[in-house]
Amino acid sequence: MDRIIVAIATGLYSGKMVKAPGTWGSAFAMIPWYFCRNLSFANYLILLLVLLLVGTLAAGSAEKIFDQPDPGCIVIDEIAGIFIALTLAPKHPLAWVLGFLLFRLFDIWKPFPVSWLDAHLHGGIGIMMDDVAAGIYSLISLQLIWLVVEKLV
Repeated sequence: MDRIIVAIATGLYSGKMVKAPGTWGSAFAMIPWYFCRNLSFANYLILLLVLLLVGTLAAGSAEKIFDQPDPGCIVIDEIAGIFIALTLAPKHPLAWVLGFLLFRLFDIWKPFPVSWLDAHLHGGIGIMMDDVAAGIYSLISLQLIWLVVEKLV
């Protein structure tokens, strides 16, 4: 069971990359997202809720397996963050890249409340929630930027 938990929590081991596991986990997330992007909005939200629930449980359990608080190799939170950032993403590869970059920016920069969530919540929920907030910032930013781009073009 530990192997399954670690595989889920590390994004099929993409988080085990030596450098920048969060970026590798986010890049890995683009693959399943690409195949899920055309789901109906209701089904996409159900998938996202399942991802958040499973991610929270897997992250909390993996934290105990690794015996370390919020180890960098846990990237299920980045995967969820990418799915949030790209919710209702325009059907254009440039928008997808922009969503990815915005998510990485907010995940690294950690503007309030991302930084507060990162510092004050612990366990599986703590691992997940800062990336959920970064994903929400990215979602809003992507939609606003794309709206402006469409007006200009």
